[in-house]
Amino acid sequence: MRIPLALSAVAFLLAGPTLADELSGTLKKIQETSVIKLGYLTQSIPFSYIDADGRPSGYSADLCMRVATGIQEQLALQKLDVQWVPVTLESRFDAVKSGEIDLECGITTNTLARKKQVDFSVMTWLDGANFAVRDESPYKTLSDLAGKKIAVIAGTTTVGAFKQVLEKSYVNAELVIVHSHAEGLDAVRRGAVDAYAADHTVLVGLAVQMAQSMKLRLGDRTFSYEPYGLMLRKNDQDFRQAVNTVLSRIYRSGQIIPIYDRWFGKLGKPSQFITVMYLINGLPE
Repeated sequence: MRIPLALSAVAFLLAGPTLADELSGTLKKIQETSVIKLGYLTQSIPFSYIDADGRPSGYSADLCMRVATGIQEQLALQKLDVQWVPVTLESRFDAVKSGEIDLECGITTNTLARKKQVDFSVMTWLDGANFAVRDESPYKTLSDLAGKKIAVIAGTTTVGAFKQVLEKSYVNAELVIVHSHAEGLDAVRRGAVDAYAADHTVLVGLAVQMAQSMKLRLGDRTFSYEPYGLMLRKNDQDFRQAVNTVLSRIYRSGQIIPIYDRWFGKLGKPSQFITVMYLINGLPE
């Protein structure tokens, strides 16, 4: 999917000096081709998903479009062709490392282990793992899931988070590996598992989406620390700097507020943690 960006569209960002002529890595490729490839998830509402018109949408997708526009301005390109490439929670890392995409616009948690293979922008969101059950289910706490089955997507930080919290809480529950949100929720619907575990905000979005077919209820608390970032290739310092420049300006200028309101306004004002995250990452020039 391709979305052209006109040079006039960069007015939302500040006019600043363009990048130096000596470019390398992803920025050099973007300058030479006038193309940037953005990876998106299809089901991770409200961060990255396909909307009713078949277009990539969501909070992370919005941030990536702002980044693309900002990079276009920094490189002084008359036109930048944005190519959206679908990825999954399992394929996203290989897509970045192979060059299939330049920037991943999803729900990827920045961890020390992952930074051995890829790199991340400044933080874009702060979340934690939780679980969802059918509304009529009696399970409310982690202890209630003792002896039960919990679906979780392979390769996510949620797998490790739940293994750790179950062990520390002395709760003997079985983790059932699935490969998508749809598969996990369908397993809950069919009774094949008792709960589906994922990041809290994602579960809220999925619960809203599923409201007509299956009412869901979330657990009483989150169980991990999940700092999201936009994922990019390792050792691509110039590109990371360009991405962070745009994000920090959005946070610092307050332009993040209407973006937040668009995707999370129904949940109320940003939490104290999210507000502090924006302030900390609104780095000065």
